[in-house]
Amino acid sequence: MELILFCTFAAVAVVCAVNLVVQTHPISGALSLIGVMGSLAVLYLLLGAEFIAAVQVIVYAGAIMVLFLFVIMLLNAGAEKKSGRSRMARWLGLPLLVIFLVFTSFTVRRMFPAADSVTFGGFAGGTPRDIGRKLFTDYLLPFEATSVLILIAIVGAMVLARKEID
Repeated sequence: MELILFCTFAAVAVVCAVNLVVQTHPISGALSLIGVMGSLAVLYLLLGAEFIAAVQVIVYAGAIMVLFLFVIMLLNAGAEKKSGRSRMARWLGLPLLVIFLVFTSFTVRRMFPAADSVTFGGFAGGTPRDIGRKLFTDYLLPFEATSVLILIAIVGAMVLARKEID
């Protein structure tokens, strides 16, 4: 049963991700991204990481996506205009993508040999205590660097919005 659920929600995540890339309207793309985030939360639940799944839904599928939708509506972004693609991109795009994916998968398989298979519900490190301990000891510098980058983005957005008003 777990394998069927895993394959179903993995397929939903892939379909929503492809739809996100193909969409020309930004709101439809944002809704596809919500589908990806929701299916990832279900995959986390299947792996036994309940806290990470809850954070995925609350933070990413909830707060971040609402912020994205507000920005899209504030900017009044319409559908993307199609540009005339070159013939070279039309004929070489898909074969080059396939070659790249084959090369990448071959390289990853050579660098990282086969490991033990994943057991559903076997992950035991997803408690808030474990995550907090890792976050504020081993990953303190990336955590603080991310907070500084977010602060810079907020200040930049305020400066751009102020120029628009003036």
